[in-house]
Amino acid sequence: MPTWLSTTCRVLIIVLFPIVLTLTNVRLLLTPWFPEIEYRLPGFPDDRYGFTQAERLQGSKIAIDYLLNDQGIEFLGELRFPEGQGAPPESCEYYVTRDCTFMYNDRELRHMEDVKVVTRGALTVWWISGLVGVLCVGALAYYGEIAALRAGLLGGAGLTLVLLLSIIVYVLIGFDIFFVQFHKVFFEGDSWLFLWSDTLIRYFPERFWQDAFLFIGGGAVLEAVLIGGVAWWRL
Repeated sequence: MPTWLSTTCRVLIIVLFPIVLTLTNVRLLLTPWFPEIEYRLPGFPDDRYGFTQAERLQGSKIAIDYLLNDQGIEFLGELRFPEGQGAPPESCEYYVTRDCTFMYNDRELRHMEDVKVVTRGALTVWWISGLVGVLCVGALAYYGEIAALRAGLLGGAGLTLVLLLSIIVYVLIGFDIFFVQFHKVFFEGDSWLFLWSDTLIRYFPERFWQDAFLFIGGGAVLEAVLIGGVAWWRL
């Protein structure tokens, strides 16, 4: 293998390593089992407006399904509260084109459309990064460039540890600031700001998102340690 190609593959492995691991855990987050575990954790807050745990689990899984399927926003927009129920009064003012018996108000639906765009973009990056990374690892292994492969995996693991441990510490000591900055990076305006009584917050309270970011970061750290350890001892 030419030196330039070996070097390119090694650098790509290092750069793509944290991206692939992080987005792998994002994809794991978008599965029904995460809410099943999360809502049963000790201290997870109850919905102050009356959703039962079963209703939250069902609603959260539908929301996640929307992010992954090919349906339009009507997939969520046509959902209604059970007969005789509706949105809390403080949320009703945001139902501009619909009445309060619908599960989601207009602002929530706009935000979910934005989230779906971001989710699809992230999963596309995941697939492309993963494919390029696997090709680079395969090429180095095939041509016997073991030193370059080892350096790439160890460098990627090290970069992942530095980046993700920094984010974990940030989440632990200043989650509110981190959460605001995250949304300002990925979303325009204030479409992501909701009332405590809005359905999205009732399904996904702040605790849910704090645990989600810790799961993504912690999972990537553990995976980086595992892969880096294998590269260190076996290569």
